[in-house]
Amino acid sequence: METNDHGTSVLSVHDAIRSAILRGALEPGRVVSQLQLARELGVGRTPLREALRLLQREGLVTLEPNRRVRIAQLSVADAEEIYTMRITLEAVAIRLTIPNLTAEDFAELEGLYAQMDYFTRLNDVERLNAPHRAFHLGFVRGAGQRWVDLIGQLFDHAERYRLRFVRISPDGGAPRQAEHRAMLDAALAGDVERTVTCMARHYAHTATVVLSSLQPGYRSARLAAVLDMVAPQARIAQ
Repeated sequence: METNDHGTSVLSVHDAIRSAILRGALEPGRVVSQLQLARELGVGRTPLREALRLLQREGLVTLEPNRRVRIAQLSVADAEEIYTMRITLEAVAIRLTIPNLTAEDFAELEGLYAQMDYFTRLNDVERLNAPHRAFHLGFVRGAGQRWVDLIGQLFDHAERYRLRFVRISPDGGAPRQAEHRAMLDAALAGDVERTVTCMARHYAHTATVVLSSLQPGYRSARLAAVLDMVAPQARIAQ
């Protein structure tokens, strides 16, 4: 693991900046100098530069002239790609995973669901993220580690939009929890296609809220086409 003279690892710098971007502490569109960013984080410029290259490859920052860094904007095009990719990839991964889940796997999913329910009722966004992420990845891990890594990255990128536009509250989180419950119940029943449909409908609802927040009145033909291809029963009125 690469370090600078003070032992700061590239990975730790990368993780700190990535977390700040995903949580909105580094706001979309913000432009900051590398020197200022290094000072704010208390890190050296060498690991910072390497971390920024990794983040640029992931699409979270753009490196500009004069050692300036621009945080990736939120956009209709980006959100549309994220959600259509999630639905497409997870539809396949669910079909590969559900038939092989064990009783222990389902017990783990039930526990994650209970944590999500608790933190949703508390309106605790920070603590909700970990069980929420683990819950969704639990439905796809049978597809293989590369699939899990890519789907996990898409989940993280979607969080930038969800945290900005989809507010949770003791009442407002109930519909999304009902969608999570429907996914889990379908999987428990061994109904793979219903699980896929519940997942796609869940993401389509969130995507519709995000897209209409970014551009009022926007109707995503791409989202509709993906739903038609991978989960026709998940089509919702847009």
